[in-house]
Amino acid sequence: MLDFFSSGLAGYLAFFLATALSYAIICLGLNLQWGQTGLFNVGVAGFVAIGAYTSAILTTPPSDTHLGGFGLPILVGWAGAMLVSAAATGFVGLLTLRLRSDYLAIATFGIAVTIQLVALNAQAITGGPFGIGFIPRLFSGWAEDALLFNFANLAAVALVVLILYIGLERLVRSPWGRVLRAVREDEEAARSLGKSPSHYRLQAFVLGGAIMGLGGAVQAHFIGFIAPENYLPTLTFQVWTMLIIGGSGNNLGAILGGVAIWALWSVSGSAITVFFPPEQQARAAALQITGIGVLLSLALLLRPRGLLGERINVSRHTDAKPAKAG
Repeated sequence: MLDFFSSGLAGYLAFFLATALSYAIICLGLNLQWGQTGLFNVGVAGFVAIGAYTSAILTTPPSDTHLGGFGLPILVGWAGAMLVSAAATGFVGLLTLRLRSDYLAIATFGIAVTIQLVALNAQAITGGPFGIGFIPRLFSGWAEDALLFNFANLAAVALVVLILYIGLERLVRSPWGRVLRAVREDEEAARSLGKSPSHYRLQAFVLGGAIMGLGGAVQAHFIGFIAPENYLPTLTFQVWTMLIIGGSGNNLGAILGGVAIWALWSVSGSAITVFFPPEQQARAAALQITGIGVLLSLALLLRPRGLLGERINVSRHTDAKPAKAG
């Protein structure tokens, strides 16, 4: 009996960590846009949705309810998700990156809402409100062994996060990464040195969007089902909270924030099912958003740099130093 519960707990822990790390992928994309470049993107959910639906359409079997039937391998779906998300982000970036801070936020928020409404209403392509099911899952042949299946998926998602982390860390320490921070801190100074802020912003915006699309695709194939309600503005709020709590400008902080906030979200959701009767649980779910909002406010007041603040890298040949607060 003890072995049963131990294996059940281990399987749930693996499932939890795989889900949390899928959010960390999205958070890494936002960190490149906001943490490194200062782009206030409030349309995260839209770009995640594009990646999820693209990969689902490319890999699912034939269906009368949505576009699909290509049956391509999952890795091809992930690559397609990144390419389509990058293209969509590039198009949006060309239209909006001339806007400043709050105007950019309003524009990207509107675009994300538009994408969600298209997913909801374009039933012939996305399945509409019924979503897309039967999305192939990694290691589906091991699905009967829940412990092995969850740990295999955890290993796959962790490998994706590790590859992204190493790649982004190299970019941060490269001349390209230093130009991004220069554009973020003082655009006129960067321009005076012969750099084009608009070009670098667009590059960071597109790469960040591609990573968000990959995160959406990873989640889609991990869960096996997607629907428009998965990509409401709540998702954007969650990812922004993860980044701010973990540490904006720090890739490791983005990963840590993803795990920490998803843990809080999961625990609070379980608490609602325990302490509230079924007929009140839908209303009580608003307490999750309230709790996260309170935590975010406290973090901004008490630890504005997050759990792991940004570390300034003057050169990849020198040690990183913590950024000054303020």
